[in-house]
Amino acid sequence: MIGQTLDGRYAIRSRIARGGMAMVYLANDLRLERRVAVKVMHLHLAEEENFTRRFEQEARSAARLSHPNLVNVFDQGHDQGRTYLVMEYLPSITLRDLLKQQKRLSTDEALEIGEAVLSGLAAAHRAGIVHRDLKPENVLLADDGRIKLGDFGLARAVSANTTTGQALLGTIAYLSPELVTRGVADARSDLYAFGIMMYEMLTGEQPFTGEQPMQIAYQHAHSEVPVPSLVSDQATPELDELVRWTTQRDPELRPSDAGEALEYLAPLRQGLVPPNATRVLPTGVLDGPAPETTVLPGTGAQWDDAAATTAAPAVAPAPDAAPEAPAVPATPIDRAAGAAVKRRRRGVIAALVVTALVALAGGTGWWFGQGPGSRVAIPDVAGSEMAEARAALEERTLVVEPTQCSSLEVAAGLAVSTEPEAGTRVDRGASVRLCESTGPRSLDVPTFVGEPLGEAERIIEDAGFTVGKVLEKRFSDAEADVVIAALGENGDALGDTYPEQGRIDLIVSAGPLPDVAGMTAKQATAELEDRGLVVDPELASEEHSDDVPKGDVIALTTNTDPVRPGDSVGLHTSLGPQLFEIPDVSGMGLQEAMDALSGAGFAPTTLVPDALRQFAKATGTDPAAGDQVPAGTEIRVKSTISL
Repeated sequence: MIGQTLDGRYAIRSRIARGGMAMVYLANDLRLERRVAVKVMHLHLAEEENFTRRFEQEARSAARLSHPNLVNVFDQGHDQGRTYLVMEYLPSITLRDLLKQQKRLSTDEALEIGEAVLSGLAAAHRAGIVHRDLKPENVLLADDGRIKLGDFGLARAVSANTTTGQALLGTIAYLSPELVTRGVADARSDLYAFGIMMYEMLTGEQPFTGEQPMQIAYQHAHSEVPVPSLVSDQATPELDELVRWTTQRDPELRPSDAGEALEYLAPLRQGLVPPNATRVLPTGVLDGPAPETTVLPGTGAQWDDAAATTAAPAVAPAPDAAPEAPAVPATPIDRAAGAAVKRRRRGVIAALVVTALVALAGGTGWWFGQGPGSRVAIPDVAGSEMAEARAALEERTLVVEPTQCSSLEVAAGLAVSTEPEAGTRVDRGASVRLCESTGPRSLDVPTFVGEPLGEAERIIEDAGFTVGKVLEKRFSDAEADVVIAALGENGDALGDTYPEQGRIDLIVSAGPLPDVAGMTAKQATAELEDRGLVVDPELASEEHSDDVPKGDVIALTTNTDPVRPGDSVGLHTSLGPQLFEIPDVSGMGLQEAMDALSGAGFAPTTLVPDALRQFAKATGTDPAAGDQVPAGTEIRVKSTISL
């Protein structure tokens, strides 16, 4: 499909992914000038009404939904015998890819992804749509931080008793017990799959495993999902209860839809206890937050910690305590002596205060005049908006000198660094160069098309770029494993320059198509299969040939351009020379007979001289009349002369 245009609008640029029902391509929308993802159903499924119906059902289901956490669907159509779906393009990885890289996620990561999935799922449930295939492969993590739920290929509108009506759909590891046992699915089935996915994010493994799918399905139907804290230290008690709540075997004990589960999860990201948790969750599923008061046994009274710290209880004196001695009144002399002591004490304190104030004033003047206080530390502004970075520097009475520089880590338009660097102490009023990122440097793209794959990869790395992947192999005039094309990260052909460390994907030659002309059909088939091609009898054709013996191959027939290993081809074979019947010229004049044979495409000859031909009559031919011979065959005319 690469290089083709669907409905004159969607120009296919590169392949993104392959699924069981369809291939996903990156394409340019020529009308709106934007990049889109085009999902094209496999050709061998296009004739299956059931698959086509499910494919179109995805378009209708997803088009009804509009939410920041759901992949948008733009268009759907049929062209060149292919049914396709046009969706929002998201440069991204899937949650499955992230789990493969990190094994398990942190609590914050799991909460962030879980909240996004529930938000999108809640929008679908409000619209009456059940996803029915929720799994990490269908959660997209975009490069810009967005999290989106896609692939509504198994989605279905909710009814009172939604069933599959056929073999179980979806991935067995995430199927709810009611889908396994009764084939019934509703919004609560999606929440069961969400709970399994949360368990997997926190622990790095699925709760139920087995060698056969039916073993896993049996565990879903008859076993409780364990809490993730048994395996992972990332799971909190609240997350344990969320997993336990959403994976109850009885659907009635789960949240009614994703919106209700979201009300429980959202506060967890803020470090809060979900409101009314004891009423949201069924009895026995969640015990609720710890009580703030404790009932003392046998009294019925309540002990309030706050009250205990603010009000001291009255304590009765012990009955056998000794009585206190009565106070003796102070004499006038005692009172005068005490007053003198107080005056002396106030004088000392006042002197100390004055001394401290003088010292503080002097120290402050030294600190900000000549000491360390006269200098300020340059703040770290890397990654900040330029306006914010400038403000942070000017707050410290520094003079900002903006400049520009390239950066691999910091996006264009943001602050990269300062000169002097962050943390350096400088005088107030000093000049500081603030570098604004222009993004990665644009480097010249070297010539590596036409080079062997290994050499091309070395040239790419030496030039400062990143070697991507081999997108595909295709037959061409170049030798095998020679690079014949290169594409950038967006699937477009490379120009003269490309950003530093940018990924370059390659298309490699599989070598020339095998030359099977002149071979027998058996020999040609073996040669083609050795090169990875499939000989399809439905693509076979035949024709007469004067040069190629009957049964031998005249040429190779293809139905794709370019041809890739694994594609189907056909053999165009020879029927041998075309044969024609010799007409009966007996009884004709000799010259008339020769003219008739010439008109039929043969080469007539006779032993009768030209001067006597008018007196001669044809009596037969050699070969005889009625024989089948190739055109141009020499035919000798037999004759008699009457004078």
